[in-house]
Amino acid sequence: MRFTKDHEWVELNGDIATVGVSAYAAEQLGDVVFVEVPEVGRQVKAGDGFAVVESVKAASDVYAPVSGEVVEANGELSAAPETVNAAPEAAGWFAKVKVANPAEVEALMDRAAYEAYLQTL
Repeated sequence: MRFTKDHEWVELNGDIATVGVSAYAAEQLGDVVFVEVPEVGRQVKAGDGFAVVESVKAASDVYAPVSGEVVEANGELSAAPETVNAAPEAAGWFAKVKVANPAEVEALMDRAAYEAYLQTL
């Protein structure tokens, strides 16, 4: 699993990256009440906003950590947005992206680097 400074995570399986928000992000958001996932077929660029998560505190964009095509979206989150809080790094994933450039994944932080980064916040 790899992480961004914006608190998204990526788990690569072949050329498909599953994307979600980190446990830290879910904790900071508070109770998630709404999730908008990207449309299947959408082309995304690393750093672009591609999903929205709303909590009792705020609405936030979720940024694509890698470039590619959205091949699957987690439609379960519409009916159960609290899944983002309950299992942010598992069942609370947002989308699966066919990665255009695997080097983008390698450039992200591993868990140890991400944990160290969180200590600076």
